Amino acid sequence: MNINEFDYDLNKDLIAQTPLSDRSASKLMIVKRDSMDLEHKHFKDIVDYLHKGDVLALNDTKVIPARLIGEKEDTKAHIELLLLKDLGSDTWECLAKPQKRLHVGTIVSFGEGKLKAQVLEILDEGIVHVKLLYDGILLEILDELGTMPLPPYIHEQLKDQDRYQTVYAKNLGSAAAPTAGLHFTKELLKELEDKGIIVKYVTLHVGLGTFRPVMEENVLDHKMHTEFYIMNKDTADALNLAKEEGRRIIAVGTTSCRTLETIAHNNDGKFVACSGNTSIFIYPGYEFKGINGLITNFHLPKSTLVMLVSAFASKDIIMHAYSEAQKLGYRFFSFGDAMFIC
Repeated sequence: MNINEFDYDLNKDLIAQTPLSDRSASKLMIVKRDSMDLEHKHFKDIVDYLHKGDVLALNDTKVIPARLIGEKEDTKAHIELLLLKDLGSDTWECLAKPQKRLHVGTIVSFGEGKLKAQVLEILDEGIVHVKLLYDGILLEILDELGTMPLPPYIHEQLKDQDRYQTVYAKNLGSAAAPTAGLHFTKELLKELEDKGIIVKYVTLHVGLGTFRPVMEENVLDHKMHTEFYIMNKDTADALNLAKEEGRRIIAVGTTSCRTLETIAHNNDGKFVACSGNTSIFIYPGYEFKGINGLITNFHLPKSTLVMLVSAFASKDIIMHAYSEAQKLGYRFFSFGDAMFIC
């Protein structure tokens, strides 16, 4: 399977640089898994396409304001750190720029010393392990000193950091937002629940690997990134009951999809309360065991996420949908518009 099969030409002007003022006013494309026919709506119309008894699985992870700009204590050289993963005991895996200025033992200072990072280990591709040194509560310090780690294709500064969080974000741990969820408002979620749609939550902490391009020509040679997930008993029970009764399970976002599919594949199609790390790689030919529908944004060319949606619908349907989206001025990527594949 060649990576170029998942490429498409994108008009760069369609890459959304800022979120809409009204989350649910974004466009919504309805894509059928077995048809080239498309419908064009607004996201608030999702209510009309979900049925009583459907279970909507959302990812309640919360993005850490993990981008830190500081300086080396000895030379005052500029250093940027992006906190990627909490390794425990105040040790973090980070992406460092420029990595070449760092060596084991280097101390980087942020906010005039309010937070310091001591380099413990230097790895490949800009990755370092650091020990964070501070007094107080780390998350409060990050709220003060850090900024949101926006994707590399977004060049405008975010005026309101909450717009890169879902309205239901709860569990801190992500380096990027689960962007399909950005379209939901509290009012829209209430409207769905009033209609009888069952809203449940999983947690998957999104890593920067989600933006990492596939470098291998043969898709099967790509090494997938690992992300931590949690499913509680309440969610597992609701999903199992829906499956037993033939009701639909709709994943909101590729992160929720990967969580549900990981658990279903590990447990003979059932859902269980559990936590762990997943490196599941979903591409055409994959047999879905967990979901019947997927709400998602429009993804980067040659990305693992385009492969995932191509596996759920088909590559031909997805490429047709993406082509039509460009003709109609849909906005692409994190702050862009959505599709519902059903």
